[in-house]
Order: sequence, then C-alpha cells, then structure tokens
Amino acid sequence: MAGPIPELEERATACARRLADADRVLLASHIDADGLTSAAIASQALERAGIPFETVFEKQLDADAIAAIAATEYDTVLFTDFGSGQLDEITVHEDEGAFTPIIADHHQPADSETHYHLNPLLFGIDGASELSGAGASYVLARALADVSGQTAERTMTTDGGAAAARADNRDLAALAVVGAVGDMQAAGGELYGANERIVAEGVDAGVIETSTDLALYGKQTRPLPKLLEYATDVRIPGISGSERGALSFLDDLDLELKRTGGGDNTGTSTSTSTSTSDGNWRRWAELSGDEKQTVASALVKRAVSRGVPASKIDQLVGTAYVLSEEPVGTELRDASEFSTLLNATARYDRADVGLGVCLGDRDEALDRARTLLRDHRRNLSNGIELVTEEGVTHADNVQWFHAEDRIRETIVGIVAGMAMGNAGISRSKPIIAFADKRDEAGSDAPDKNDSEKHEQTQDVKVSARATHSLTRQGLDLSAVMSQAARAVGGDGGGHNVAAGATVPKGEERAFVDRADELVGDQLS
Repeated sequence: MAGPIPELEERATACARRLADADRVLLASHIDADGLTSAAIASQALERAGIPFETVFEKQLDADAIAAIAATEYDTVLFTDFGSGQLDEITVHEDEGAFTPIIADHHQPADSETHYHLNPLLFGIDGASELSGAGASYVLARALADVSGQTAERTMTTDGGAAAARADNRDLAALAVVGAVGDMQAAGGELYGANERIVAEGVDAGVIETSTDLALYGKQTRPLPKLLEYATDVRIPGISGSERGALSFLDDLDLELKRTGGGDNTGTSTSTSTSTSDGNWRRWAELSGDEKQTVASALVKRAVSRGVPASKIDQLVGTAYVLSEEPVGTELRDASEFSTLLNATARYDRADVGLGVCLGDRDEALDRARTLLRDHRRNLSNGIELVTEEGVTHADNVQWFHAEDRIRETIVGIVAGMAMGNAGISRSKPIIAFADKRDEAGSDAPDKNDSEKHEQTQDVKVSARATHSLTRQGLDLSAVMSQAARAVGGDGGGHNVAAGATVPKGEERAFVDRADELVGDQLS
C-alpha cells in the first residue's frame, strides 16, 4: 500500500486485515463533525470491501457505553474518533473475550494497550494538530481498500480518474479534510503535517481544491454584507458587527456586487433575512478573481487605517479547502461550512442526519441538517449572550462558568470558546464550562416536572477551551481534564487546546480548584 502517512502504514494494514477477516463489524463513533466524518469514511470503506456492519454513535464513550457495546453479539468493534482515551475500560472487555477492538483515533491514549490501535500519537505525529479522527479513519480506509483487493478488482476496468480514486478510497479524502477543519486543526488558516498529505491526495483525486483566499466563514452561503458583518475573528472597526458599516464599505467599492435580476439563485436556505435584502447581494464564491482581490485589498486598507495589528491583518487571508464535487454557493462546498453543518446535527441528537449528508443524501437529510443549523446558530448566539452578560468566575489560572440547564451540554464547549475575548472573559486563561448532563429519557420529555428532571441529573458535563498561544506555552487541557476529573470521581480527556470531562454533580468547585492547580503547574 502506498498510503498517505508512511509512519502509520504498517499499523493501518494490520487493522485493515483484521477488519477484512471479520464476519461483521460494529462501527462506533463520536458525534461531532470529526466523529461523523470518521464514521462516514469508515462505513464507505467497509461497504466497498463487502464487510457487513452496523453504526452506532455515542456522545461520550464512558464505561456504561462500552459495557453496552460489549453486550452486543458483535465480535469485532471499530471505534472511530474515540477509544484511545478509554483503552483501560475497553481492554477489560477485550480480555474477557467480549469483542476485538480496532481503534482509529487521535486522542491521548489511556495507560493500556491493544493490538489494533491506529493513533498518530503512537508514531510521533501530533493528534491535536496534524491528524484528526477522520484522518486516522482515512488512513485505515486506504489500507482496507488495499488488503480487501478492491483496488485491483476495480482499476482493471478504468484508466484512472474518479473511478480509480473510489477504488482505492482516495475520494474519501474530502471528508477527512472536513473532519480536520471541524476539529480546529487548520492552525493559522491552514492544515499541515499529516493532514497536508491527505489534502494532496484529495487534490490528486479531484475531490479537493485549495487556494489562498479570504479567511472568513460563510464565503459560500452568506451575502457579502453578512459575510463582513459577522466576521469577528479579525475585527475591523466600523465593519465587524455593524450592518450599516458593512453596507457602506461595499457601496464605496467600484464593483457591481448585487444581482441584476435580484433574488437568491444559490438553492440554499441558510442565510437570515434582514433589511439588507440579502437575496440581492452576491456571495463571495460568486465573485471573479479580480473582484475578490478588489474587496480583499480594500479590507486590508481599512484594517490598517483603523489600527488593526499586522499580526491580525495577516489572519484575514488563509487556505481555502473546497470540495470540488459540491455545488458552488452551498455550505457543502466549503470545508469549514460543511463541518459546521455537521456539528449542528449530532449535537441535537441527529447523528443519523449528519451521517446521511456525509454519505450523499442531498434531499431529506440535507434539508433537515439546514434546519438544525439555523437552530444551532440561534442557540450559540443565545449562549454567548448569556455567558457575556453573567460573566465568568476568575481563579488564579483558569476562568469558569456554570450554565446548568440553560445551555445544552453538547454545545457548551463551543459557546465557551466563542465567548473568549468578550468583555470580562480573558483569552490569556483557559475557560472551563459546566452544563447539566441529563439522561436521554429526561432530556426532552415534556411531561416531566422540574423536580423529576432534577432527580434525573446525575452528572455534569465539563468542557474546556484555550488558545493555541497557551498550548505553545505548555498548556495541555487533555491532561488537566483527565487528572482533575479523576480527582473528583469523574473521567475526562481530549486535546491540549480543547478537552472535556464528566464529573459528579456537586463536585464542580473541587474540580475547578484542582484544574487551577494543574494549569498553574503547566504554565509555571
């Protein structure tokens, strides 16, 4: 196999051979964008190899979830985008003969070992920044195509192109890029390391296009005024956060930026109707190269004139990752927008919808995903407003807030990260967010009164976020979450820049105290 990541080739081949020998496989995956793309890559690879499988999703792979998996009749279980951090629990069931685990993950492994474990961290590759869970699944998919013989069988009847890319699973590189971008691995606006090699395979396969472009979210779907108004990663005074300012800026340009016929012809339904008559404005993706250059140059000039630091201005430009086979003007065309769409599905208990979109359902699943995305954006906005208004509590080395049941546990980490930098919320400290974690039976049941719902709340979800600047100084939130959670009877893990945990209700302050000590030790 001429795989994309030579360091992982031998282990990937061993994992693939074990999958090929299985009569059937249970595929278990995480629910975020990286987890959904991981599952989609693995499921397509299994299907193409002729291996029967069933897919299940978990918000968190805890002891109960692993025990439930062990209770099934599956002898082979493929874990994607989680499993490494739960190896100590998984290997207990493996030793008992419940199942053989195969793990394609990128999180920090627990202190235990299993034979079929594909994780970049085991081979000197940073799983937090160089290879995502989807990337590990892609490496496995490439190996599975090789060992199952599908490459030889299918390329005999083709001279290359799309058929050849499908035969060796290189077409799945597009989903791997979406997963990496969704996992915030595009540091400085660009994927690098092992991710970069997957991008190269996607370009060769004709499913990915890259270019230097404006590094703003919404280039495919947002009308130009909204693209600029909502561009808050790099704030440009007088434009960012100001509808009037964005309109004035665009009106001053010597360009025709409105559609002459009016109306929205993109076929999407993700924009929010406002007084700017959004449908009359063109999207960034519809502009010519010269038009884009004119707008970008004017933005830079405005930023310079308003005193935006040069380091921030540099962040206005980055690498765009475009899915070549998706229609222009849709959120599926842009890796960043695609990943956001996926995050809006499983975080609202609809992993099946996100998986359907990844597998090519452009009808019912995509329509439902777009509806969930609109709700997701509204919930994020409300959450950020809540945290900003109520503020956070500052300890020596961390800051924290408790949303209780006012912010959904599946999005509280996103809210925390987006709120950093707002009034009273520092970017120089990690932020820890708590939200009540409820049983499935009590989460949405309308006939439960408040006291009954309270009784069903046994645990608290913890999410932590930091900046890459802090990780460069030695911060590792994965270790902090793991150690602080275990100190209070919980469990946790993740990445150095973003991690999570589950702790018993009532232990939140003790958890913060321990986390504060650990962060202080790391950054001292």
